[in-house]
Amino acid sequence: MRRAVIIFTAVLGFLFTSLGFGATSALAEGESLQGTLINAGQPVAGVVIKVTEESGTPVGDSTSAADGKWSVAVPKAGTYKVDLDPATLPQGVTVTTGRTSLTLTVFEGAARNVLFPLGPAAGAPGTEEPEESGSSTASRVADLVYTGIHFGLIIALAALGLSLIFGTMGLTNFAHGELVTFGALACFLFNVTVGLPLELAAVLAVVLGGAFGYFQDRFFWGWLRNRRTGLIGMMIISIGVALILRYLYLFFFRGDTQQYAQYVAQPGMDLGLIAVAPKNLVMDGIAIVVLVVVSLALIKTRLGKATRAVATNPSLAAASGISVDSVIRLVWTLGGALAALSGVMLALFQGVNYQMGFQILLLVFAAVTLGGLGTAFGALLGSMVVGLATQLSTLWIPTELKNVGALFVLIVIILIRPQGILGRRERIG
Repeated sequence: MRRAVIIFTAVLGFLFTSLGFGATSALAEGESLQGTLINAGQPVAGVVIKVTEESGTPVGDSTSAADGKWSVAVPKAGTYKVDLDPATLPQGVTVTTGRTSLTLTVFEGAARNVLFPLGPAAGAPGTEEPEESGSSTASRVADLVYTGIHFGLIIALAALGLSLIFGTMGLTNFAHGELVTFGALACFLFNVTVGLPLELAAVLAVVLGGAFGYFQDRFFWGWLRNRRTGLIGMMIISIGVALILRYLYLFFFRGDTQQYAQYVAQPGMDLGLIAVAPKNLVMDGIAIVVLVVVSLALIKTRLGKATRAVATNPSLAAASGISVDSVIRLVWTLGGALAALSGVMLALFQGVNYQMGFQILLLVFAAVTLGGLGTAFGALLGSMVVGLATQLSTLWIPTELKNVGALFVLIVIILIRPQGILGRRERIG
């Protein structure tokens, strides 16, 4: 329990120190809602889009340009209502889903893409009547549940690597969020700058993320470990590494939120109460497969058993002939690759930004602590709880405070079960 409290306090101190009291305004720059109106492959100009807050306060409006693009800047992260004026659509064109009003969440520092699929009007040129209040509420709850699961899977990829590093090395790595950002930026470099297809760019980014994790341990963390540097000292060093990497990203990438060249705007697949973009379903499938394969590898393979042996007792594992340094280096490679994959998916979800990994670091720590420090399956379970709690909490609290929901669940679990959901009790002293 003492270790969990120390780590939790250090996380909060690091975040508040880095953000300062003006964090909300600093992170809330650059949020916007945007989209492109296309009908039969041709851009649609002159269509009016209006954006309001949930309370009904007007935020702004935009008219689609000759290329069909429109954009409305919003004052802060939060939930907004986007209305397309059907009277401004060309004759014979309508929104094929019948939904001319959407309620969407804009994340910190992100530009949220809005999709209004257009097509020929079937019968009357108007659109469907607004949904009933009960149906609208059910649709929003269903959308938040799906978004929570989707977001939880993204967090789980990063949390699994962080949990493995902690389990084998005992290091609370505050620079793990920068590994997430590294994967997103590497994919952006290959996809947008070099011009490779996004699928190939994502694979190369994951490979590069794994290599980045390997070389970090080979030439830095392993060197500190051989010098008998204490875990508290290494934890403080990881804060410095995080700050260095973050501002290197800012220097080379700048502070704007960017998008990949493909799969930015996709028409949603109507699944009843919710409409889901195909890219999100593909990402969910990939995340589930990767998490299952890694989890089974930890149980079934010799390397997995060696990893668990090092996590349980490094000295006994070394006495049994296991190369502890090699296992830890393998874990760093795997952790870097998982973090890079998480970054690629997070960027597809909310755009590429130099501090995107830092912004979810608190949730990743919450997931690891909630599930049980050093346990792989606990990290997966904790991530799903955090993802759902974060999104569903916006039903009752403002969106910019949604992380409070995850922290509340974390505090409750720590008070009731200090070792986490799947953690083991440890004797201290």
